[in-house]
Amino acid sequence: MDWTPVTDWLLQHGTRILIILVVGAVLWFALKKLLPPLLSRTMVKVKGESKRGIEKRRDTLISVFISAGRILIIIVVILMILSELDISITPILASLGVASLAIGFGAQYLIRDLIAGIFIIWENQYRVGDVVRIADTTGLVEQINLRKTVVRDLDGILHHVPNGEVRVASNFTRHWSRANLNISVAYKEDLDRVMSILKKIWEEMAEDPEWGQFIISKTPSFLRVDEFGDSGIIIKLAGETQPIKQWDVMGELRRRIKRVFDEQGIEIPWPHTKVYFGNSPEQTIAEK
Repeated sequence: MDWTPVTDWLLQHGTRILIILVVGAVLWFALKKLLPPLLSRTMVKVKGESKRGIEKRRDTLISVFISAGRILIIIVVILMILSELDISITPILASLGVASLAIGFGAQYLIRDLIAGIFIIWENQYRVGDVVRIADTTGLVEQINLRKTVVRDLDGILHHVPNGEVRVASNFTRHWSRANLNISVAYKEDLDRVMSILKKIWEEMAEDPEWGQFIISKTPSFLRVDEFGDSGIIIKLAGETQPIKQWDVMGELRRRIKRVFDEQGIEIPWPHTKVYFGNSPEQTIAEK
């Protein structure tokens, strides 16, 4: 059997196909290597954005651009290989055009998701690592691309939210966060004394080496009587924290407040009802 034609084809076309694959691989590794520093230098810095916020925004953009670049490189490599195999790509492109037109009406939601994804990323509404509430789902953003946002909630459930479903995006961790507590005390308590104790608890925690690094406000931003509740008076205590640390700070605050209230004899009320039946029997007998 004469292997000359096969050898000639491999030497001519096989070498070119190998070169195409090598160039595609080089472009892919170059994209992964050069894109992160390029984005770091050219990304617009938003006033007031923390270093961690800038890092999360950069990581999100890198993830999106690398995903799009990978798809583009794969498509170009495949088309060039088909062309090298003497397979005309014109009918393929024409077929893709007809198919795109045919499924265009059914792809309205996909197009909506892609457009929404572009605006989410362009406007920097949220990034990977942010805690958000989107489409009635609250959790940590684990992945963003042009089509969907992947969110993991507190129960560990992973939600895939199409970007087109995001009408309102609430970001709990943008620039800074706020620890916000409503503390109930009995009506008999001296409110000035209670509020002074709460202020001291916050300030001591802000000076604590372990917790102070998470607290921005060295004194409470809000400390006021907020409501006359059914069982007690509600005092609002709030202050700014580092992004995503508000829940840790609030948990530690509750622990310290309970301990100090027990030491100071301050009553934290529980729901109860006082029943009144009119005049007491002793008062009724005295009146007679």
